[in-house]
Amino acid sequence: MVAEQGGPEDQKPQSDEARSAFVPPAGVGRRTSASEDDRPTSEFAIPASLAAEPQGPGAGSASAPGTGSETIGSAFAPPSTYSAQHSPPAFTPAHGSPMIRLTKEAPWQDRMRTMLRMPVAERPAPETVQKPDGTGPAVPRVLDLTLRIGELLLAGGEGAEDVEAAMFAVTRSYGLDRCEPTVTFTLLSISHQPSLVDDPVTASRTVRRRATDYTRLAAVFRLVDDITTEDVEVSLEEAYRRLAEIRRNRHPYSGWVLTLAAGGLAGAASVLLGGGPLVFLVAAIGAMLGDRLAWLCAGRGLPEFYQFVAAAMPPAALGVALTLTHWSDLQPSAVITGGLFALLPGRALVAGVQDGLTGFYITAAARLLEVMYLFIGIVVGVLLVLYLGLQLGAQLNPEARFIAHDRPVVQILASMALCFAFAILLQQDRSTVLVVALNGGVAWVIYGAMARTGHISPVAATATAAGLVGLFGQLLSRYRYTSSLPFITAAIGPLLPGSATYFGLLAVAQGRVNAGLASLSTAVATALAIAIGVNLGSEISRLFMRVPGAVGGAGRRAAKRTRGF
Repeated sequence: MVAEQGGPEDQKPQSDEARSAFVPPAGVGRRTSASEDDRPTSEFAIPASLAAEPQGPGAGSASAPGTGSETIGSAFAPPSTYSAQHSPPAFTPAHGSPMIRLTKEAPWQDRMRTMLRMPVAERPAPETVQKPDGTGPAVPRVLDLTLRIGELLLAGGEGAEDVEAAMFAVTRSYGLDRCEPTVTFTLLSISHQPSLVDDPVTASRTVRRRATDYTRLAAVFRLVDDITTEDVEVSLEEAYRRLAEIRRNRHPYSGWVLTLAAGGLAGAASVLLGGGPLVFLVAAIGAMLGDRLAWLCAGRGLPEFYQFVAAAMPPAALGVALTLTHWSDLQPSAVITGGLFALLPGRALVAGVQDGLTGFYITAAARLLEVMYLFIGIVVGVLLVLYLGLQLGAQLNPEARFIAHDRPVVQILASMALCFAFAILLQQDRSTVLVVALNGGVAWVIYGAMARTGHISPVAATATAAGLVGLFGQLLSRYRYTSSLPFITAAIGPLLPGSATYFGLLAVAQGRVNAGLASLSTAVATALAIAIGVNLGSEISRLFMRVPGAVGGAGRRAAKRTRGF
């Protein structure tokens, strides 16, 4: 039944086929007196006992409830309460959608990490920071810019999680929704799906070379920070121009400065282990000879494995030469160990363990495999020289452990000098070198107070000191809106297991394999303690830094443990 609107003449006449199922056929009389319960009704009709308020623009012309009349409408018309500007979400999880507002009060690393750790269906729509020219963003150019930025970050040694966060921040700032970046050890890819019915657009880029330059890394972070800031307008052309300038910029330190820094690092490490001024000089000469020999191998196109073999031989050769010439007062073991400090791949080790702890297992496995190859190269170079020295009659004493409790001031200064030289080797910005040296000095004070004064396990003391390095480095990076690696990597230099590595290699060269493996196991445990401590310190700093705008505990999600299945 329909309501009368404008008289019966305004209604559309029904054809012969349009009949109601409740109309009696021809020849059957219609009952004229029936009770209210016998009347046929529709199962969609509103019961008379329920009062319905009229809604919509045609509510005024609708008949009152209880009269049995209905308004003519289309089944495909949207409800009167629907608004395109305030449409309801297409999917609501069982636990509710968290309220996430991309406020600019927190660094972009924390905001983008929050977005990445959320399911795709729960991520809020992107708030376009950089307004594109025309009708929409140039999708291929935005994806290409994102991959180029990710390539520089990954080649500079940044962790996989931070690389994905940077790529995600760039795409969201230029208005691309439903983007998924993927980072592995040598391959970056990103996929963008315009809508649920459109084909996704995928682009990838391969990282061919990796070069340590933390100045370039900090410049890329500044670029990403400007892109994600509303107060700074960075068009695609401007971003490409700045990225090209970052690529073209020369390193802040020349090759000879890096060679001198390698010598200073080795000399400071030898003093840290109990050596004097002459030991400092000899260790520095050995490290500089090894560095120039490695540069020569690199210029001839030899792989990095052979470069480490060549760089490890001169310091070991000088230590053996001091023993053969009976200059045992110069502590040949300190000379060799100082050269090892300049070669141990602490940067790659920290990055590999960090990737593993954050869930990037493929990248972590590749980084740790790289660390293993580089470490084996150091082992081969040192063992060749030690074995040759033993054949020549060199009396290397494996019991000459480094004990120097009475020089805390000298050791603190030596640790700061080591971190200063390490920061130059990493091509850090000049404004961060002194801060890193101070951070490394604090780390050595903590280690010395726990391991030498408190007689606590050296591995536990190393992990605690590394945790403070990671904590301070993460706080400094948040203060300066840049990467945390320039404030962490060089500061762990005094904690590297150079002495345990040397004595393990010496024991293996002398045929005492069990003792050598035990010492090398201690070196591996110390290295893992450094990496885990650095990561734990960084996580503790993030734990107490609440992301503004994250409501309902959605600030930073992580994977739940699997409980064994």
